[in-house]
Amino acid sequence: MPIATPSQYASMLDAAQKGDYAYPAINISSLVTLNAALKGFADKKSDGIIQVSLGGGKFASGINVGCSVEGAIVLAEAAHRLAKKYDILIALHTDHCQPDKVDSFLKPLIAETTKWRAEGKGNLFQSHMLDASELPLDENMKLSIELHKLCAENEIILEVEAGVVGGEEDGIDNSDQPAEKLYTSTEDMIQVHESLSKIGRYMFAATFGNVHGSYKPGHVKLRPEILKEGQDAVIAKYGEQARFDLVFHGGSGTPTEQIRETLSYGVVKMNIDTDTQYAFTRPIADHMYKHYDGVLKIDGEIGNKKQYDPRSYLKAAEQGIATRLGEACDDLLSTGKSICGTV
Repeated sequence: MPIATPSQYASMLDAAQKGDYAYPAINISSLVTLNAALKGFADKKSDGIIQVSLGGGKFASGINVGCSVEGAIVLAEAAHRLAKKYDILIALHTDHCQPDKVDSFLKPLIAETTKWRAEGKGNLFQSHMLDASELPLDENMKLSIELHKLCAENEIILEVEAGVVGGEEDGIDNSDQPAEKLYTSTEDMIQVHESLSKIGRYMFAATFGNVHGSYKPGHVKLRPEILKEGQDAVIAKYGEQARFDLVFHGGSGTPTEQIRETLSYGVVKMNIDTDTQYAFTRPIADHMYKHYDGVLKIDGEIGNKKQYDPRSYLKAAEQGIATRLGEACDDLLSTGKSICGTV
């Protein structure tokens, strides 16, 4: 199935809202991780979201090019081609983009979708994330409104964030943020709705203590009830049509019971990156330890080509990500719920 059209993406989000489940959103940075993501979703018969960060795009473009936009486009184009081989729906998304990167990352990618649409090829990306949480909310919403209008013209869904996701991810370090900034207030959630709802559909990463990275149990103090309180408040004031499509950032390492609690509060997308990075690297490390004498030419020996051939361990890495992503589909209750072929 080709990558989801804008209307199919909307149907995906509607189905998740109605069915109290959510889609894993997995970051990729290479063809191996892209194939792993497609395999993971397909094996679980789950639709899903594949996303590219600035760092992931830069890595994918190679050391000499080092361009986030070029790498993101290359990965998206590859996804459009490879997704046709699978009977699931996939949406393409870009992860955290700070205000100072909007002109050099988001706007060029939106322009690329505009070009694709003019050529009759549909959308390159189905959604993008603006992370302007570093700004006061009024300034955040001013920039969000500008980008939301630009996205809406191209049937792109914009994801915004109010409140700060703690920890460090892809070069973005919020580990020193004061605790109160990790929890989005009900008043802020209402302001986000009032600022963006008239323009078109959007997704909202409201924060409830979530932190990027993976931590031992008890380290992260999640308060999922914040999502319910904000959701209830906006619906009470503006009706059921005001319900947020919420996004859960920093999902790696979260206990299943807390993940499941957020689903009934309107979470339709959960980002997973740290755990899938580990799932990629763990089988590679295992291969190296088990085949140390084969992957290295020691004491004048010639090694074992079959063991140092990158395909021998990258295949295991692909399987590692696919397996961990499948666990996320189970946790988020998206397993077996693909709407491919019905929309």
